[in-house]
Amino acid sequence: MKKEKVSGHSGKWIAGVSILTVLLVLLAVYLVFAVYFQKHFCFHTMVNHVSVSGASAAKTEEKIAEEMKGYELVLNEREDQTEKIKGADIDLAPSFHGEVQDMLKKQNAFAWPYYLIVGQNLSTDAVITYDEEKLDAVIDALDCMKQEGQKQSENAKISEYTQDGYQIIPEVYGTQINRDKLIEEAGTAVSELKESLDLSEEGCYEDPAITSESKELVAAQEKMNRYVNVTITYDVDDNVEKLDAEEIHNWLSVDDKAEVSIDEAAVAEYVKGLAKKYNTVYRQRSLDTSYGQTVSIQGGDYGWKIDNDAEKEMILADLEAGEDVEREPVYAQTANSHGEHDYGNTYVEINLTAQHLYFYKNGSLLVDSDFVSGDISKGHNTPVGAYAVTYKQKDATLRGPGYESKVTYWMPYCNDVGMHDATWRSDFGGSIYKRNGSHGCVNLPASVAKTIFENIEAGYPVLVYELPGTESAKGIAQDAAAATDAAIKAIGDVTIESEPAITAARASYDALDDTAKSYVKNLDILTAAEAAYAQLQQQAAEQQAQTDAQMQAQAVINQIAGLGTVTKDSKAGIEAARSAYDGLSDMAKAYVSNYADLEKAESDYKALTES
Repeated sequence: MKKEKVSGHSGKWIAGVSILTVLLVLLAVYLVFAVYFQKHFCFHTMVNHVSVSGASAAKTEEKIAEEMKGYELVLNEREDQTEKIKGADIDLAPSFHGEVQDMLKKQNAFAWPYYLIVGQNLSTDAVITYDEEKLDAVIDALDCMKQEGQKQSENAKISEYTQDGYQIIPEVYGTQINRDKLIEEAGTAVSELKESLDLSEEGCYEDPAITSESKELVAAQEKMNRYVNVTITYDVDDNVEKLDAEEIHNWLSVDDKAEVSIDEAAVAEYVKGLAKKYNTVYRQRSLDTSYGQTVSIQGGDYGWKIDNDAEKEMILADLEAGEDVEREPVYAQTANSHGEHDYGNTYVEINLTAQHLYFYKNGSLLVDSDFVSGDISKGHNTPVGAYAVTYKQKDATLRGPGYESKVTYWMPYCNDVGMHDATWRSDFGGSIYKRNGSHGCVNLPASVAKTIFENIEAGYPVLVYELPGTESAKGIAQDAAAATDAAIKAIGDVTIESEPAITAARASYDALDDTAKSYVKNLDILTAAEAAYAQLQQQAAEQQAQTDAQMQAQAVINQIAGLGTVTKDSKAGIEAARSAYDGLSDMAKAYVSNYADLEKAESDYKALTES
């Protein structure tokens, strides 16, 4: 049998017809379904979790109503617990008012191929009713709502400090129910006829407000670890003092809002301890004096002093920077050196007892000199202690109660007390300060003040002390002379009773050596007193001699008056009176007022015996 050959054009035409036929068939199928889905839900359609694919509105309502019969909502709780809410217990019932028809009308029937692949989930609250009060009651009766069974959630938090720093302790999810949220989510689930409700996923628990992923908590952990990772190394007096995590962690705290705070009072207390350990201001210090003896100097404001407030702020700044630092504390004032002798080897040494100072610079004696300090007789004592030169000023005018002094070189170190030149003085040192001292300052010869001024700076130590036994020979001599001057002054107005005071003053003067005698100011007063006393003595002697003569004369006068009428028996009486008279001094004889009576008695007796 002979086969007929089909031409290429015919094959192509047949193939084209076949494809067109298929397309027409597919189009017909598409249109048929498009028309069908005008009144039916598309493939894979769910309404309130009820499958209604291909169902009409009426059929959909039937399916929803059927689904409600025996409806139960399963509650998936924590700790693998489940409970149920039955539709019958809350009067669950359908309630249709055209909602399904409205959803159907809104459906795009021509998009049925899309829904075939993707599907659609529709819901409406309007098609379902239930008794809200009964739902509340059913929920309140659940086991998960019992207070004794509920565990509170715990926020994530920062751990206590360990050698590994601070860690985040994860949050703990408890079982405490948020009642309002559970009622809300259960109502929604029932309205949509959901089969189950996961209480955790829907936020029905009182969950932790802060979790381990909370930005605030993570930031707090990072900040606290940054703080404790800081080491501040203090280099003080060749001692290494470290402030690190062992101390810093005690200052840190974090509140329930994950806000980190530093206990500034604790920081201040740490700085206070640092100051107590390293401050030297106001402390007693020893000095190997220029006299070969060691003295203890108490008082004054010289020395290292940490600025507590500034150091506290610096520590806070260092912690915030988060980097290790090596530094000294922040000082309010400094000294020459650290160590036992913080004044170093540059200082002014002032010995009030010796009234002599020494100025050492870099260990070398630059100048030493006598001076005059505060007048102790007027209560202007120069204060002892360790001080720092406050400043220096050229050509200053010093003013105080009752005085005004112009000086060329002014170097205060203790408030208004300082060193300066005193051109009005011609003498320095000794014990001048005891009776004619300054108002408290250290008066210096001009040349000495100039040398010190040109080599001293603010902050240089001034060490002022007293050292009994170092009194200068000049001072001892001046004190002795002053004692003699006082003894002479004590004589006062010269009377006959002044002999003891004059004798004591003369003995005091004679006991002085020649140097001390040269300082006696009242020698002329002593000499005058001695002369006046001698004159008084002479006058007294003369007065006594006159009195004695008068007394002797009176005795003779009485003898003469006792002779009475002369008889031959009057011889013995007359001779006794004569003998008494002749024994008188010329001064006494002059006071015998009845001498003529004696002569007459002698004459009368002679006449009687010769007749």
